[in-house]
Amino acid sequence: MEYDVVIVGGGPAGLSAAIRLKQLAAEQGREVSVCVLEKGSEVGAHILSGAVMDPIAMNELFPNWKELGAPLNTPVTEDQFLFLTEKKATKTPGWALPACFQNHGNYVISLANVVRWLGQQAESLGVEIFPGFPAAEVLYNEDGSVKGVATGNMGVDREGNPTDAFQLGMELHAKYTFFAEGSRGHLGKQLMTKYQLNKDADPQTYAIGIKELWEIDPTMHKPGLVIHTAGWPLDADTYGGSFLYHLENNQVAVGYVVGLAYQNPYLSPYEEFQRYKTHPEIRKYFEGGKRISYGARALTAGGLQSLPKLTFPGGVLIGCDAGFLNASRIKGSHAAMKTGMMAAVAAFEALGAGRAQDELTAYPEAFKTSWLHEELYKGRNFKPFMTQGLYKGTLMVGIDQLLLRGKAPWTLRHKHADHECLRPASDFKLIVYPKPDGKLTFDRLSSVFISNTNHAEEQPVHLTLKDPSVPVNINLAQYAGPEQRYCPAGVYEYVQNDAGQDRLQINAQNCVHCKTCDIKDPTQNIVWVTPEGGGGPNYAGM
Repeated sequence: MEYDVVIVGGGPAGLSAAIRLKQLAAEQGREVSVCVLEKGSEVGAHILSGAVMDPIAMNELFPNWKELGAPLNTPVTEDQFLFLTEKKATKTPGWALPACFQNHGNYVISLANVVRWLGQQAESLGVEIFPGFPAAEVLYNEDGSVKGVATGNMGVDREGNPTDAFQLGMELHAKYTFFAEGSRGHLGKQLMTKYQLNKDADPQTYAIGIKELWEIDPTMHKPGLVIHTAGWPLDADTYGGSFLYHLENNQVAVGYVVGLAYQNPYLSPYEEFQRYKTHPEIRKYFEGGKRISYGARALTAGGLQSLPKLTFPGGVLIGCDAGFLNASRIKGSHAAMKTGMMAAVAAFEALGAGRAQDELTAYPEAFKTSWLHEELYKGRNFKPFMTQGLYKGTLMVGIDQLLLRGKAPWTLRHKHADHECLRPASDFKLIVYPKPDGKLTFDRLSSVFISNTNHAEEQPVHLTLKDPSVPVNINLAQYAGPEQRYCPAGVYEYVQNDAGQDRLQINAQNCVHCKTCDIKDPTQNIVWVTPEGGGGPNYAGM
């Protein structure tokens, strides 16, 4: 199938790009063919974020979004930032709260619902959207430029042989291909290697975000209340913190973010999140409430200094596939939308000039003069400071953001990839986590159940190992099997065979597509590849 533009990923970046292309075509009376491939069973099925949204990009894309019914329903009414010890919480006074933690004018949203709405707008403009069709392979021309993508074959068994339900994948060729797969995109990672897009950038750094959606006691519900915390249960040397956002309909989104540069292989981000909910200042919101949904997703958090080159012959990286999240504001959806829109303008102009499969250099040039670049520049030192420890980091961020307003004459660098930071288990004591109570805290499998995750039983395992001997010989022997703990879905477990020998069992059907294993595996032996279309979580309202 031939298109002017093929977009891989139906999230905020990809859909905003598609919409902007069609808007520009309508304004100038031109025809531009656009399609979006989405690996989830429907648009929004794999979308998970906190989320508080800055409407700045939405205002640009749809100035009349309120009249159109965009689901930005809950304006932020109050910001709180708490420092937690095991039993106490200290509230930061308003005057000491940097601008990056102030949310006046923003909205508490379900990003999945916003994305579903964007999908409806895109289709009404003539965008062709194919949910359940993951792009599995990048196609190249003989000159090395990107020709398009191919979707994966459907209906193959564990060994890759066709079954009765076999369907051959499709090739989609485009004048330009946009990659908007989200954090640690499977194809984006390949493109970065092929075109050396990271050559002049710092190592990328990530975090895992784990989230639950609750329906709580109406007497404890305050629509628009935004709470962030730092400190307990993590130690002061480990980067992370929580969010607790009050939506409409007595619902609360609660989650925990842990930087994946942590050193202790015994640490479990999932268990730390469960512990966090037991804090007296936090548990009061959930007692008597009901947990509705669960999910997890990696965040690309390196900021400006870790951004790769954004263009290559025939295509671009947009949104979190490139890494535009602003860690200091804990926001990325507005940035993803803006990058999609800027890339769309560049592609539209190129198509109008009769160009195809060259580099859209107008896109990074537009970024450099945009409000997004200015915003990311202000927050560029936040993550490097905070990885120096909670107390020193907080002090330095205060100086950087309150006194210098993000305009310090220096830029701190990221020196290591996250997988390089894990230290041997012999350097640490085992962390013994409390057992779940089934009311406030839960085990992983019951959590995965309410994420509505499903993969066809007989499809090939999409969590692949470069060398099957590495998990036991290195990961288990040196690092006590960290994949058992960093995975928030119980995919990895070490079991013994009949001869009493350890082996790694991969329960791929549990995978929520968070990509943490692909990022944190200390030898980079685990490679996440696209599973069969429509597999994975089916998030409602996340």
